[in-house]
Amino acid sequence: MRFSQASRPFALVLLAVAVAGASGCSWFKKGAKGDYALAPEMRPLEVPPGLTLPSTAGAMQIPAAAAPAASPSAPASTWFNVAGSRDETFAKLGDVLATIPGVTVSSKAQLLGVYDVSYEGVNFLVRVVAKDAGSYISAVDPRGLPASGEAPVKLVAQLKEKLGG
Repeated sequence: MRFSQASRPFALVLLAVAVAGASGCSWFKKGAKGDYALAPEMRPLEVPPGLTLPSTAGAMQIPAAAAPAASPSAPASTWFNVAGSRDETFAKLGDVLATIPGVTVSSKAQLLGVYDVSYEGVNFLVRVVAKDAGSYISAVDPRGLPASGEAPVKLVAQLKEKLGG
């Protein structure tokens, strides 16, 4: 069977339509609806069944600020109040520490308001902090907690006597 010259273009058009229909050309598809018609990056995120989000209720809680180590809530034997500014009190404290026998000042940091001292074999910090009506002096351990023991209590008592606290 031979194709005539006129039926050949018809066969080519028929073949092109069949290939286009089989290849998924949108002319021959029914209208796709919903999220699946979107590009993959535009589709909403699918969460597998049974997957739940973790609780974020306490994720960003900021802990309460700790009170200063030598605050009035600390034992009264390790701190006392002094009239005067922090810088004035820091300078006076250095002079008084130099007069007390057995006190060795290892270092001082005026910016922090602390003297690193050794007294009766115990190392601790003597700190000056500004308050509304002056400043207060306290003995603290390296962690910033009130210093405990006999040596810090004895030194603070002598400082209180000499500085008039």
